[in-house]
This record gives sequence, structure tokens and C-alpha cells, in this order.
Amino acid sequence: MKLVTFCIVLTVPAATAFANLGRGTPSRSSLFSSTETEGKKASDAPAVNLGWDSHKAVAAVPDSLVREEDGPEGNYPMRAKFEQLCRTAQISITSAIQEIDGSGTFREDAWVRANGGGGMSRVLTDGAVFEKAGVNLSVVYGSMPPEALQAATERGVDRAAGMAPGERVPFFACGLSSVMHPKNPFCPTMHFNYRYFETDGGVWWFGGGCDITPSYVDTDDMAHFHGTLKRVCDNHDPKFYPEFKAWADRYFKIQHRGETRGLGGIFFDDLNDRDADTIFEFSKECLENVVNAYGPLVTKHKEDPYTQKQKEWQLMRRGRYVEFNLVYDRGTVFGLKTGGRIESILMSLPETARWEYDHQIEEGSKEWDFIDACKNAREWV
Repeated sequence: MKLVTFCIVLTVPAATAFANLGRGTPSRSSLFSSTETEGKKASDAPAVNLGWDSHKAVAAVPDSLVREEDGPEGNYPMRAKFEQLCRTAQISITSAIQEIDGSGTFREDAWVRANGGGGMSRVLTDGAVFEKAGVNLSVVYGSMPPEALQAATERGVDRAAGMAPGERVPFFACGLSSVMHPKNPFCPTMHFNYRYFETDGGVWWFGGGCDITPSYVDTDDMAHFHGTLKRVCDNHDPKFYPEFKAWADRYFKIQHRGETRGLGGIFFDDLNDRDADTIFEFSKECLENVVNAYGPLVTKHKEDPYTQKQKEWQLMRRGRYVEFNLVYDRGTVFGLKTGGRIESILMSLPETARWEYDHQIEEGSKEWDFIDACKNAREWV
């Protein structure tokens, strides 16, 4: 068997996929709703720059990684509120996943940066059900160069066009991100990321989503997963699910393969078309339903029998997962160009994957049906 093992210490997920950089720059007075801007009003401090070695491990993370004196001027109460949401969700999601696994336990570690921010990772490896499962909280203060702007978003080229060489944009980002890689090829891989972002000049937005990457098509599973996401979206705006489902189908496409990495979900970014508290509530309900959408699928299939060939197919699909994340994922490129924590940037690489030269699948097979679903987006609900 041709296996590629990724030897990455503390390969954990993180909120590094901080992509689109705002829909224009509204006036500062119109930015925030009931959560008013408080704290620091002005600062002559230079932009905070991250470094590859700026992450210091600590025994316990502070009560809050959000500090009013750090980063660009902005909506400090929302920053703290979103961090608390992520901390609460991290605990509840890892507790539920640990219960589903039944054997493995989550290891927790924490880090801080002298310049501000930090994070907490919870990682389970070699469990009874999961090869690797991680949920990571990250609070980031930094500044991004023009190339990071260009790489991070579809609108990045336009926004970077007016920047002088060497100019950097201060930013704040907070998010919770996860990857779950089960051992059984009939249990799907799942990824989610929900984040809040601010840049200097008062631009803010929310982003995120949750997507599923099985190795085989199970229409009942997809109806449950997508149906759960749709119900959450419908509670806030009936336009959300069709828009965000289509966005996921576009975003997660592996262009050089002409197929998506999985069977989608929802994806959104640059969301600031209504007040911040309203979008916060949407993000909150999305996080509260991660386990509802995903947990039953793993429980249903974790003891399914499988063959060596089916395991090899799963590993080949993981190879596609790696291709997308290293070649196309905007968050990966953004993290690398802003000096982020390497283990966190490479959050979604599985421990093992497979590339088989010129692999051909039999037309009409279950593998063929899966590829067809990746090449021709289907409606599941």
C-alpha cells in the first residue's frame, strides 16, 4: 500500500481561514449595533506583526485572550463575546466527540503571544473511532501585507491595488476551527470553521461554514447533514442555505481535478450586511448544531465492516483533501503569509493519505457514483 504519512507535531485545526476582507469600508459610526465600541479610542502603536517563533506554550490560558490595548481600534465587546462563544463550543463539541469515540481522550494545550492573542487546542489521536479529531480556538492580532490580501479573498486584488509596497493592514481575528478524520471509510470526515474578523479602518465581518467529506454517497446521511444546516440557516434567513450551499460547492472545488473535495455543506464569508449582533446569533446557532449535524453519521457507521480496497479508496480521497488545502485553501495561504502557527495552519492534513498513479474507477461502481457527485453538485434537501 502506498501511504504518505504527514509527520506534523501537534497537527491541530485552527481558525486560520480568515478570508474575505470586507465589502467596502462603511463609516465608523455605522459599524456596530447594540454592542457598542468601548475601550481604547486611539493608538499610535505600530502594527503588530506575527512571527514564526512568536507562540509560547503556557500551562493555562488566561481568562480571555482579547485585550483592549491590542490590535486595531474596533468593537472590543464583540471580540470578547465571540471568543467566549468559541470557548464554550470547543468544550461542548470535544465532550460529545469523545463520548462518540468511547476510548480516546482530548489532550489540551495552550499558547500565547507576547504581542497579544494566543489559542487553545484540543486534540484526540488514535481513538477507537477517530484517527485524529481536533478543535482549536485561536485569537490573532497581526498585520497583513498586500500579498496576503491578494491571496486571502476573491476581492483581495482590488483591495490591495491601492497599497504602497511594504504597507501592512492591522487586523484582529478570532475563530474556532475543527477537523475530524474517522478511521472507518464509511464515516465521513468533517470540517468546520466560524470566525470574526476586523481590520484597521473599521471594517468587520463574520465568516465560516461546515462541510462534509465522505468516501461514499449515502443519501440519507447527506439529507441529515444538509437538512440540519438548512434548518439553522432558515431560522435566520431563508436565502442563507441556497446561497451558502452553492458557495461551498464553488469554494471547495479542486480545480485541477475538476471535482470537489467532498459533498459540501455551507460556506460564507465577508458577512456584514446586517448588524453584528444578528450575525453573531447565526454563528452561535451554527456552532451549537455541529454535533447534531455530524455526530449521528459517525455513530451510524463507526462499526460498519469494510475491505482493504475500501480503506485504500478512503486514503485516496484524503489525498484529494490534502491537494485542496495545500493548493487552493485561502486560509492556508493567508496563514503562511502572515507568519502564523504552522501546526495550526496545516490543520486539516490527515495523518495518512494515498496517491495511486493513474487510478481508474469502474463506471457504475460506488466509487464512480461518489466522483459523479463531486463533479456534478447535487441537491440533498
